[in-house]
Amino acid sequence: MRWVLFSIFCLVGVAAAAADLSVMSAGAVEAVVAPIIERFQTASGLTVTVEYGTSPQLAARLAKNQAADILIAPDTLIAQAIADGQAAATTRVPVGRIGVGVFVKSGAPAPDVSTVDALRDALLKANVVVYTQGSSGQYIEALFTKLGVRTQLASHLLVVPDAEAALARVAGGTERDLGFGAVTAIRANDGNGTQYVAPLPDDIQNFTAYEGAMRTRAANPGAAKTFLAFLKSPDARRVLTDAGVQ
Repeated sequence: MRWVLFSIFCLVGVAAAAADLSVMSAGAVEAVVAPIIERFQTASGLTVTVEYGTSPQLAARLAKNQAADILIAPDTLIAQAIADGQAAATTRVPVGRIGVGVFVKSGAPAPDVSTVDALRDALLKANVVVYTQGSSGQYIEALFTKLGVRTQLASHLLVVPDAEAALARVAGGTERDLGFGAVTAIRANDGNGTQYVAPLPDDIQNFTAYEGAMRTRAANPGAAKTFLAFLKSPDARRVLTDAGVQ
């Protein structure tokens, strides 16, 4: 892997002694971004700092011109950042797409969510339905209306800031609580208080596409380009695939 990274450094003309790199990333991809960053740091000698957040949180940080060399976010937010002059279009790199999954408290009976009707039934039987303010949560809110259960669920819905909060709430709740979130985040926590049940049924599944791009005012553009090149390396792609990123 060191040889692969050496080739990347030669390609973009960055020495291994370059300054630190800062990343602003969507929390839904933390489970895959974190190990990729670890591999990058080990092979390159660079120190990478990363700050995660939901899509609305990232948008707010961009609006305040918060500094970062790299932005990893849903493709719609990347496109908006480019339109606003916050990211460089020519550096855009696809990360992959992530679906929405269902999870419950560890040890709880796994509900049947294999079909739309089964999912609707599981929702109506849940004590609390937990989801986030992020991309997956925004879709879930619309889905409740589409399924015709929004009114019945009104007093059972709990919206939390991010995946960490959603997982913690379900882990500390009852066996009849139901959580929704990005499949990557759920799978990364499997066995630590929560358990992954399944993705949403195919006919109502929703995928969010994620991309990376260099910020236009990156303090270290050379290192930023190197990291984006590393995102396309076989090692990074393997991490993404193993975590459920398509």
